[in-house]
Amino acid sequence: MNIENLKMFCLVVDEGSISQAARLNFVTQPAVSRQIHQLENYYGALLFDRVDGKLKVTETGRLLYPYAKSIVSEFNRSKEIIQQLKGEKDAKLSVGATFTIGEFLLPSLLGKFKKHNPEIKVTLTIKNTPGILEDLTNEIIDLALVEGIVDNKDFIIEEFAEDELILVCPPDHEWGRSIDISELTNERMIWRESISGTRLIVENMLREQGVLTRIDSYMELGSTQAIKSAVEAGLGISILPRLTVAKELDQGDLREVYIEGVNIKRNLWLVKKPKRFNTTALSDFLDFIHSS
Repeated sequence: MNIENLKMFCLVVDEGSISQAARLNFVTQPAVSRQIHQLENYYGALLFDRVDGKLKVTETGRLLYPYAKSIVSEFNRSKEIIQQLKGEKDAKLSVGATFTIGEFLLPSLLGKFKKHNPEIKVTLTIKNTPGILEDLTNEIIDLALVEGIVDNKDFIIEEFAEDELILVCPPDHEWGRSIDISELTNERMIWRESISGTRLIVENMLREQGVLTRIDSYMELGSTQAIKSAVEAGLGISILPRLTVAKELDQGDLREVYIEGVNIKRNLWLVKKPKRFNTTALSDFLDFIHSS
């Protein structure tokens, strides 16, 4: 068994392409194919197949993948632990975050962290909550920072910050400083996609208030920036995290309207997998988050 073959197998699965795996490893495609064939010979089964010209993981490959990821992860962690004991510094940290956290909160935090820990190489992946948690499950990332509700007993979950969801409208909207929640039914709501953690929280609140089914779901957009632009253009209203609209509120491009009797607070969650050893990089970042 060659650990490099397992690494390459995982990379091909993650990238969905032998050519992309070759480019990322600065090797030729035949070299990648040779490593995959060696692994297939070891297990006596095909791991990939070609379907309509596209690379597809076989059932055997799908079964092998989580074990391979775990083996590679434990191998890499063993090297990091030994390097730490020897006093060598080659620390790496892979952080995954949902869109709101990754685009509006983490850049400044990571900048401060890197200022005090310049030797740590940090990579940041930004996806929706299900995608980030899948990456954490497959140990593609070391740590997840999400705003959505996490219901998985295999994870260690803790609150690391709090945010508020607020109603925003164009600056020239007829609404005053505050409205009754029933007035939302007279406007067009602009949403994030249905699996967005923010949207789920807002929908739950509106459902509890008995107005969700009466709201005009006018538009669904895939990014917070697109929603802000649509609201600024007068296409509708939206309920967004305060940290994502702070600049627009200051500049007068958007206006906050209070919903009487409604205060939507939400926790931001730090999620990790239980491990026997944390790397120095992960431990340092956790300490930094907790002290920030």
